[in-house]
Amino acid sequence: MNRNVSDSNYYLRRPEGESMAGLAVPTWDPQTALLIGVILLEAVVLYVGYGGLERLVGPRVMDVLVGGDQRAGQ
Repeated sequence: MNRNVSDSNYYLRRPEGESMAGLAVPTWDPQTALLIGVILLEAVVLYVGYGGLERLVGPRVMDVLVGGDQRAGQ
């Protein structure tokens, strides 16, 4: 029994110019790059903003919540 390797891989071959899934190199559109940049900038601004808000308001909120529990027990 003679097995020809090129014939056994018949279903794995692709037509010329067509790449297999996952092997294509993506091209970047300037609008896509700008959108990704805006989303990342928004994420950083929200992270810093919420961090600052938590530092300013957080202790007062915790005092009200914890203090409220202590006053209820008296």
